[in-house]
Amino acid sequence: MRAISLWVDRVFDKDKIEQCIYDMCFRPDGTQLIVAAGNRVLVYDTNDGTLLQPLKGHKDTVYCVAYARDGKRFASGGADKCVIIWTCKLEGILKYTHNDAIQCLAYNPITNQLTSCAVTDFGLWSPEQKSVSKHRCNSRITCCDWTNDGQYLACGLHNGNVSIRNKLGEEKVKIDRPNSPPVWCLSWNPNKDEPDTLCVCDWGQNLAFYQLSGRQIGKNRSLGFDACCITYFSKGEYTLIGGSNNQVNLCSTQGIKLTSFADQQSWVWCCKVKPDQNFVAVGCQDGTIAYYQLLFSTVHGLYRDRYAFRENMTDVIIQNLSTDLRVRIKCRDLVKKIAIYKQKLSVQLPEKIVIYELIADDENDMQYRVKERINKKFDCNLLVVCARHFVLCQEKKLQCFNFAGIKEREWVMESLIRYIKVIGGPTGREVLLVGLKNGLIMKIFINNPFPLTVLKQQTSVRCLDISPMHTKLAVVDEHSTCLVYDVATKELLYQEPNANSVSWNIQNDDMLCYSGNGTLCIKANVFPPHQQKLQGFVVGFNGSKIYCLHIYSMSAIDVPQSAAMYQYLEKKDFANAYKISCLGVTDPDWRSLAMEALENLNFEIAKKSFIRIRDFCFLQLIHNIEERKKRGENNDDLFRADIYAYQGKFQEAARLYKKTGNEDKAVDMFTDLRQFEHAKEYVVHSDPSNVKKIMKKQAEWCSTTDDPKAASEMYLAAGEYCKAIDIIGQNGWSDKLVEISRTLNKADIEPLKLCASYLEKLGQGVYAAEVLNKIGDSKALAKLYIDSRKWTEAFELAKNNPQLKDEIYVPYATWLAENDKFEEAQRAFYEAGRKKEAFRVLEQLTHNAVLESRFSDAGYYFWLLASQCLDMTKDNKLNDKNIQLLVSKFKEYYQKAEMYFLYHNIHRFIEEPFTSMQPEAIFNQARYLLQTFSSDLPVGISRVFTLFTLAKQGKNLAAYKLARHAYDKLQSLKLPRELQEIVDLGSVTIRSKPFQDSDELLPLCYRCFTTNPLLNSKGNRCINCQQPFVNSFNTFEVLPLVEFNLEEGISDEEAVKLIEQDFGVRKEKKGRQWKEQESESVQTLRLDDSVQDEIDDSSDPFSTKMTTFEQGGSEFAPINLNHAQLQKINKNEIVIQKWPPPLKYRYYKLMLDSVSITVCQCCQHIYLTEDYELLQLQNQHCPFCRKSSNSS
Repeated sequence: MRAISLWVDRVFDKDKIEQCIYDMCFRPDGTQLIVAAGNRVLVYDTNDGTLLQPLKGHKDTVYCVAYARDGKRFASGGADKCVIIWTCKLEGILKYTHNDAIQCLAYNPITNQLTSCAVTDFGLWSPEQKSVSKHRCNSRITCCDWTNDGQYLACGLHNGNVSIRNKLGEEKVKIDRPNSPPVWCLSWNPNKDEPDTLCVCDWGQNLAFYQLSGRQIGKNRSLGFDACCITYFSKGEYTLIGGSNNQVNLCSTQGIKLTSFADQQSWVWCCKVKPDQNFVAVGCQDGTIAYYQLLFSTVHGLYRDRYAFRENMTDVIIQNLSTDLRVRIKCRDLVKKIAIYKQKLSVQLPEKIVIYELIADDENDMQYRVKERINKKFDCNLLVVCARHFVLCQEKKLQCFNFAGIKEREWVMESLIRYIKVIGGPTGREVLLVGLKNGLIMKIFINNPFPLTVLKQQTSVRCLDISPMHTKLAVVDEHSTCLVYDVATKELLYQEPNANSVSWNIQNDDMLCYSGNGTLCIKANVFPPHQQKLQGFVVGFNGSKIYCLHIYSMSAIDVPQSAAMYQYLEKKDFANAYKISCLGVTDPDWRSLAMEALENLNFEIAKKSFIRIRDFCFLQLIHNIEERKKRGENNDDLFRADIYAYQGKFQEAARLYKKTGNEDKAVDMFTDLRQFEHAKEYVVHSDPSNVKKIMKKQAEWCSTTDDPKAASEMYLAAGEYCKAIDIIGQNGWSDKLVEISRTLNKADIEPLKLCASYLEKLGQGVYAAEVLNKIGDSKALAKLYIDSRKWTEAFELAKNNPQLKDEIYVPYATWLAENDKFEEAQRAFYEAGRKKEAFRVLEQLTHNAVLESRFSDAGYYFWLLASQCLDMTKDNKLNDKNIQLLVSKFKEYYQKAEMYFLYHNIHRFIEEPFTSMQPEAIFNQARYLLQTFSSDLPVGISRVFTLFTLAKQGKNLAAYKLARHAYDKLQSLKLPRELQEIVDLGSVTIRSKPFQDSDELLPLCYRCFTTNPLLNSKGNRCINCQQPFVNSFNTFEVLPLVEFNLEEGISDEEAVKLIEQDFGVRKEKKGRQWKEQESESVQTLRLDDSVQDEIDDSSDPFSTKMTTFEQGGSEFAPINLNHAQLQKINKNEIVIQKWPPPLKYRYYKLMLDSVSITVCQCCQHIYLTEDYELLQLQNQHCPFCRKSSNSS
């Protein structure tokens, strides 16, 4: 490091008495220096030391000054107990006082709050506040400083302690330093990357470092003098300490002394660093103000791409310039010299030399370990290291030491040594290249005491380097001339001006680079150098990387070797051009080399170059040419023609094809290029059959141009109908497609199909159908109708082509399902014969209806399932077992349909606040449903809701016994929370009612005329005769119907015929009018007089059969009628459920003439006629099967 004195001034008062410089500070922009001298504040221009203006305002000695970080104001304080605020225009704007002399000042770097410290207190002032807040202190404050973030203030005290306070003046940390002398100066490290570190100096000649928490870092360091000032240099890399030693010490951040500067005749009282620059101002006891610039020399070493340099004066950084990996070695002492060679690193410290080596034998390894420490003090100008030795250079003398510190050899030169470099050699016998001031250049072998002269030149050596093969020597002399010699002949090969450093490329023996005057020059062989701008010195050249040292930083610059490569290409020296390219060129440069070598038929270089850029096309060409050469082809012009064709030089290629008699290749080339006119020029000289090929190629080309109309016409003229139709269809010319389809013959099936396809895409379905009808493609026509959703036409087509039924109905069903028309979709699947799909749709609909509590729909879907099971029995392919299985499925689905139908009304009664149904109907439905329950209930049907409905309506209708039974059952079940309280209350209140049911509610058996209880363990049948009850499927009251069976041998058709006969009909009473009405789905019987009270058993054969049962028996004895009895029975009193086969008809005898009965001919449910007619008016269909009375 060097300290250059820029200017010096000395301050006297009017009596010529020296004035002590107690403090100084820089303006933030560095243009002015504020100095506290005597009772004045002096303002200097930092450029030349001119005194700009003395400021008078203090009446006594000024002890301290401080400048705000924003540069708008500064402050001064002194023995007169006053603090004066000055503007940047050197005008005083404010003054305030303390009770004692002002000891120090400091501005907060963030808030610009001013701290002024006196003997017993300190004050905080900011421009925003009018008053100064003061705080007491238990000891005299000698110095203060703010942290970088402005959060804490450190105050050094006369009692040896340090007080750390926040922005409000409150003490947060107290650093106790027992028995310590006064703290005279302190400073926070400005490095923002490091935690807050406080540096403290006391007058016990100690230096200490502390954390913000008050914890000491390391131990106290002895300075050997009384420190009066301390500050951090630059950005916190070093500390500057001045005091009674009459100079300023430059120390590391750990307090290690590195060097000293600014020797003075008296104590140094203050030392300040210009913001963000390397200038230092020093103030002394005798009034001297000195202004210095500190210059740090570069200490470094380079071997190939491994660069070692000094950082912060005490650390060594080893950087791999190729990978940018770095490793730091902390030496904790001043690093004076560095040398690096292969795996060895030598570092000279003031009192020793340390030898390091790589831990692993790997060129990419960056971990070093100490190999040897030579604890001796050496003086030298230059240091180099070898594998087993290090060499010191001192003026004319070279001394070789081994790693034990023993001097093995010494050489004394005849002139000063200007340059020294290790240029390789075996281990222990390395070679040194030495340049002397008198122009002598020598080689020195480590193990040889006799130097060898390489050459002698007339001018002094400044820099030199030798080529990798040691055949050429480059020297930069004192006149900045680069001279290149042949080592063997000592001949000067060439010289270049304006050079200050030179380096050979370690990968090429004919290439070097040199720098000078801000220019980098790269020279290959004897060719003119390639120049580009560069700041700094060239110190290394490796491949395409040039290592440049600029001021203190080393950088690796990637430089393409394009210029040198093209210089070799001009000389057709492809081998050297390839070598240069391997050092580093761009892909276009590789292509240029490859093309040039290929045109000159140097296939080896061309192949290597194309491999570099991965051009497989040209590699394939070279491979083909090499194969042809192996087969005996030696026509170089034909090879060049192929090369020109690949390069795009088509005219040159065509001329060479013609020259070699290969006109057909020229024709093929121009045809592929769509240059048909050029192709026709060469057709004359080739096979005439190529003309047709050209025409076809031209037609194909037209199809890719912007003239599709012409292309389509050309294809039509050439008979390429499909290609023409493709072009026309892609352009949407439907009229042209219709014209072509009508022109083509029926035999042109493929073009016609293509026409139909495009017409369909263009929305011309009618014309597409016309085309398909023309070729008779019914299947494609069906697909057309399906895609266009023209179902009517599709069904008509299916009628004429039964084999297409599945292909039409299945898409139709799928379309219906996609549009949420599931019932229609189910029927369509069934029509298409896809019974599994139809069943699956219905089952899914049923499942969804149950999940969504649409129980009426669920019942309807189960009825549809039952109907389809019955319909499937008509298949002649089924055996009896399968038919019985379907019949059992029908009964299962039919029963579930009835249960869901009934539960729909019960669920509505529970969930909805109001219902339109009569209480008796709800009561009867709940009782009927409960009697059909088995152990496994269908999904969604709640036994709890059914019992609750029965209990509630039974209580309302005076069926107290049944209601009590229902409440008891509910108590044994798990109830919903909302019903629990209601059921509990009902169970209690029902106990107050009589334990009987109303007689009006008890069902009557019309066979034995027995009154049955509401609670019947035998189900929906009479407890006496076991005759099943027949309920109206609306109100579910018992109808006056008695079922009878046919004797064996009587078929349903025969029975109906016998019943319909008129003879044997019982005489009617006078005044009785019979009215019968029948339709396809409804059979109605009306009687207009009152209920018959008595039945004449002697004249009615059915009455006689009614008594054929055992009173109270457990077996049911059905009524069976024979032929004679069927003939005598009155047809107007018979109700028939006409089930389709394989089910049997069911026959009922109407026991009351006044009751009119209607049977739904679809679902065969029995209704009271007036109820059925009302339901038809309300719903327009049967409530169960949803079939209208007008439909079959």
